[in-house]
Amino acid sequence: MDSLDSRRVVGEVVLRVVERREQDPRTIERALFDTIYEERRRVDGIRDKESRRRQGAYWDRVHADATRSDVDGQRALLLEVVRHFTDEVAGHFDPRWYAVATTVLTPSLDVLLNALSPLRLIRSLPGGGGHLDDQVVIEGETQSLVRLARRGTTIIVPTHLSNLDSILMGYAIQRLGLPPYVYGAGLNLFANPLIGMFMAHLGAYRVDRLKKAEIYKDVLKTYAGCTMEAGYHNLFFPGGTRSRSGGVERHLKLGLLGMGLDAYIHNLGARKRDPDIFVVPCTINYELVLEAETLIDDHLKEVGRSRYIIEDDEFSRPRQVLQFVQRLFSLESRVNVRFCRPLDVFGNPVDDEGRSLDSRGRFIDRSLYVDKGNGPGADPQRDEEYTRELARAITDSYRRDTVLKATHVVSRAVFDLLRDRNPAMDLYRLLRTGGEEPSIPLPEVYERLDRVLGAVRRAAAEGRVRLDGAAAGGDAVAVSSEAQAHLSSYHRRPALERHGDRLVAADRNLLLYYGNRVDGEVLR
Repeated sequence: MDSLDSRRVVGEVVLRVVERREQDPRTIERALFDTIYEERRRVDGIRDKESRRRQGAYWDRVHADATRSDVDGQRALLLEVVRHFTDEVAGHFDPRWYAVATTVLTPSLDVLLNALSPLRLIRSLPGGGGHLDDQVVIEGETQSLVRLARRGTTIIVPTHLSNLDSILMGYAIQRLGLPPYVYGAGLNLFANPLIGMFMAHLGAYRVDRLKKAEIYKDVLKTYAGCTMEAGYHNLFFPGGTRSRSGGVERHLKLGLLGMGLDAYIHNLGARKRDPDIFVVPCTINYELVLEAETLIDDHLKEVGRSRYIIEDDEFSRPRQVLQFVQRLFSLESRVNVRFCRPLDVFGNPVDDEGRSLDSRGRFIDRSLYVDKGNGPGADPQRDEEYTRELARAITDSYRRDTVLKATHVVSRAVFDLLRDRNPAMDLYRLLRTGGEEPSIPLPEVYERLDRVLGAVRRAAAEGRVRLDGAAAGGDAVAVSSEAQAHLSSYHRRPALERHGDRLVAADRNLLLYYGNRVDGEVLR
């Protein structure tokens, strides 16, 4: 956003966050000291000594001032703290940087993704006939998204598997000719000087997931909502973090998701010309995932919830990112970025003209959902239920528009076979040992794979899931071969290895991770 809008948004965020706590002086005091407590705990865990000293000194000073201040003094301190958080979060959009990024992004990725194949590199040159579009497929309700972006404010809410997702979404938005999007990005992504420099000028606002204070979370939500009210399109990952298990998100974070409804109510109250907010789910689908090994390990250790952010995964090593991308696309793999049917902020589907539809396809006047008799207004209990309905509609969209690939169905078939062959063994022991016999005869694999393929193809025919590559039409041998080529190509240890007429489950953690992409309901 431009500098004037940025100042307006920051000012509005500070005002709203503080006003919510001004009704009761005890609320101000509690919010202030809770924030000091949470921030001191966070600062104690900072590794960099200078940063720990500097931030610790700031919160020590705030604490000292708070203990000797009266109500007015504590309100002033709360105002300062909220301003401190808001300034830290606020993104800054610079049209010049956006022009550079969008000019450089596509040809740079073209060269990167074709780097291992001289023939494809030649085809990627002007007149050569190849293009990044061959590798990154942007599909689904793209025209609806483009039309709705002209009629109101859109919020794109993708699934989240990898830190590469942000780059891919930026590419997809640029390829569709959409305007810039405001989006939240983890603080760790700003640590890379080059990536951080671009992100800081492309409208990304900083999200420090190690900050647990309610005031900070309120600032984040309110900032997103105010940018929507200002007419800026938003993108965020409602799962909150990358899927540790590899499965499609089932539970979404409602706080940030509910800000679309909040912005819609404010827009109606302000009688804005284009008050509408549209939510567009999106699935990002890879044959392989860069950080799969780290993510599944974190999931199995059951510390994902407490850590929430992984600082030392594969994405933090640029050479490994390059190796992964080159290996993936040297195998002719496609990444599918699929936009689902747009929704309103209540979870109803909308048509290309932005009209809400009920389950029978009849038009709905959605403004009546928030009418309180004397005009639109907020109702926390009612609005929370509306947001739950929206979350359910989004996760339903994710399930329908997830694109399953050979690695997913083969991993699911093989891991299910391991479980069936070791019925008395618990999951963790099976993962550790591979069971009584971690290799399986190929005919047995093909038989189970045929059953899995039959189930997912029936689901695809019924519109309950999508398929790509060999998974869409190949026989069991072709699907298995495609999966093995991928599962033995990048990760430190091959997930599957063929030894003669047997298939060895070499890395069961990875098989679990990729197999989790196949929802159990699809196999019924």
